[in-house]
Amino acid sequence: MNDPKRCLYLVCYDVADPRRWRQVYRLLLGYRVGGQKSFFECWLTPAELRHLRAELARLLEPAEDRAHIFQLDPRQQVIGMGQATQARPKVFMIV
Repeated sequence: MNDPKRCLYLVCYDVADPRRWRQVYRLLLGYRVGGQKSFFECWLTPAELRHLRAELARLLEPAEDRAHIFQLDPRQQVIGMGQATQARPKVFMIV
């Protein structure tokens, strides 16, 4: 990704309630460029990160659910094992 305003994040979540899980999953589908199950790789601008954090706070039940957002260093080498493939993000726009 060549946009200097975007940073790479890993968003991980564990949601206890199936209804809330579907809402969180659908939210993250709009941001992801790679990942699987409950781990998503997302290239986010600061504004998108703020929006994502606010939406996760609204959707999650703090006593039962959890989510982690880790900023990743895009200069780091990706080491994949098994069937892992490196995400190759294409140019995209989130509307």
